[in-house]
Amino acid sequence: MRDEARKSLLVVDAGGCHAGIPLASVRETMRALPITAVGGAPHFVLGLSIIRGASVPVVDLGAVLGARAERPRIGRVVTLEVGGRAVALAVERVIGVSEVDVQALERMPPLLSRAAHESVSALALHDSTLLLVLEAARLLPSVQLVAEAPA
Repeated sequence: MRDEARKSLLVVDAGGCHAGIPLASVRETMRALPITAVGGAPHFVLGLSIIRGASVPVVDLGAVLGARAERPRIGRVVTLEVGGRAVALAVERVIGVSEVDVQALERMPPLLSRAAHESVSALALHDSTLLLVLEAARLLPSVQLVAEAPA
């Protein structure tokens, strides 16, 4: 029961926002790889990268969270796996792993709940900074708009 009271998050900086990704969904972090643009993709999809021999959609997490940068600064890529599907999140940097008390998580304020991306499930504080806690499974439906290349 003690483990259920804490949630392990990979904390990243993306577009000036700190986001916490459930560690259970993280496959790996790596340096940015070459990205091939895909015509007609949503603005937050940078394209496809070859990761471990498979084409994986690369999503600009800063853009998903509302950052307005023309050219995202991509320092690291965080690969997630949820339900057998993979997506790579382009972030500025990986800050580290943090344990968050589940009871300390707060819901989005009603005024902001409609404005926040559907992937943000809660708010927390991390080193006196607002932390957007993501629901990894909610990030993947957005990426379905990008056709996966045949294997």
